[in-house]
Amino acid sequence: MRVGLLTGGGDCPGLNAAIRAVVKHGEGTYGHSIIGFRNGWKGVVDGDVMPLGRPHIRNVLPMGGTLLGTARFHPNEENGGIDAVLATLEAERIEALICIGGDGTLHAASKVAEAGVRIVAIPKTIDNDVAGTDLSIGFHTAVNIATEAIDRVHTTAESHNRVMVVEVMGRHAGWIAVNAGMAGGAELVLAPEEPFDIDQVVKFLKHRHRAHASFSIVVVAEGASPREGGSMDYRTQLGKFGEIVAGAIGERLAHEIEQRTGFETRVTILGHVQRGGAPTPTDRILGSRFGVAAMDAIAAGTTGVMTALRGEHIELVPLSEVAGRVKHVPADMLRAAQVLA
Repeated sequence: MRVGLLTGGGDCPGLNAAIRAVVKHGEGTYGHSIIGFRNGWKGVVDGDVMPLGRPHIRNVLPMGGTLLGTARFHPNEENGGIDAVLATLEAERIEALICIGGDGTLHAASKVAEAGVRIVAIPKTIDNDVAGTDLSIGFHTAVNIATEAIDRVHTTAESHNRVMVVEVMGRHAGWIAVNAGMAGGAELVLAPEEPFDIDQVVKFLKHRHRAHASFSIVVVAEGASPREGGSMDYRTQLGKFGEIVAGAIGERLAHEIEQRTGFETRVTILGHVQRGGAPTPTDRILGSRFGVAAMDAIAAGTTGVMTALRGEHIELVPLSEVAGRVKHVPADMLRAAQVLA
């Protein structure tokens, strides 16, 4: 069988582990031929292919990024996109397709599956907001990177008696902010799930600095926003492709805090640093397990499903149940971050 493989959306650590597992298991166990598509769904539309064998996956486990390349391109949003995908798969004699991606890539996968293509998806996103799975590839590494940054910011904040605002990724969900904020001992964590009250933020910081500390760390997700009707007027700033402008909320929040408290305030924007570098062992193992499970599902003739970590086990969940949905941080976890301030 000829099995296609692509990685779509933003890059993240652990993708190469999943690619390696698909190739090793598919070729070694089942005797399949694995055909990679460069640059995500765009490569499928353009017919940009490369064979994937054992020589291509040597020493890729510790490598960040994706050896296939990636792009934010969704064929279901382009005129004739699905037809172009079908034409390429027919020309390349692809009998099944494994798609590794986040919400946009998986939503596209569900539409291609509806067109009759045998598809198995693998979730990846540092935001960890793909519904149906406890963890997505890349999240664990991103949290480690953000936590280390917060640890480092602590020492300079305390030395200079400053408020430090640390902006992390997370457009629709605050998984990185909440996890790294708790792990790094931040005083405040602001997430998209709960719009913040700038007056309460200022009141808390003033009380803390009067009572027992001369510095504070505020972690804010890029998608966080002030509550409507509050004293801070702000609208989330978007780029030309609909992406959130990095640093927008962090810079504005730092300005508001300094103006309202008089405390010297600085901002650190982690941005794409969170996506880069070597994956943690957890992401290497998760990517490997997902790759093996995806190939097993292909061999079994299963289609329209996504691999998912649930507890200690890898399960298959219907794409129709998860595509287009966002997994938010649960209320009890948000509360834990708040009470530990």
